[in-house]
Amino acid sequence: MREDSGFTLIELLIVVAIIGIIAAIAVPGLLRARMSGNEASAVSTLRVINSAQLNYNVNCATNAGYAPTLAGLVAPPLGGQPFLSPDLDDTAGAPVKSGFTVTFSGTNAVATAPATCNGVAAGAVVANYLAQADPLAWGSSGNRHFGTSETQTIFQETTDTQITAISTSGMPTPNTATALK
Repeated sequence: MREDSGFTLIELLIVVAIIGIIAAIAVPGLLRARMSGNEASAVSTLRVINSAQLNYNVNCATNAGYAPTLAGLVAPPLGGQPFLSPDLDDTAGAPVKSGFTVTFSGTNAVATAPATCNGVAAGAVVANYLAQADPLAWGSSGNRHFGTSETQTIFQETTDTQITAISTSGMPTPNTATALK
């Protein structure tokens, strides 16, 4: 009498079905975790931009204002370290970081930065700026838009609407955006 050892086709199909069920349960959780990580990175990026602008304000603009571009923050002051990491340089367009596009604009020129600071930002110092972090693919890389300004408050918008402005009194546009705590 001969004995066959091994798995039957039914046993293999059951194992494959169980693996499929486990994967179907785990994948959405992994995607949510990735999206949450992307959003945390976007908020962190905006905090870094705010800190870089404060450092620029004190060291280059003598408390007169802020750098008008991210490139002005990436260029190091003479004999020092850059205010901002080179991965956020906006010279070639809006940088993308962790599934979010980071955009920056400065308005209301108020002074001129000294050329001795970092050379690149030797131009208009602005009174106001808006930094935004918007998901590349809404619902996939993130479910929130973020924005911050010279008020140092980071706002979030939970609908697929970008934060387009933050007034000097600290009110965001759209007015449905809420401050992060």
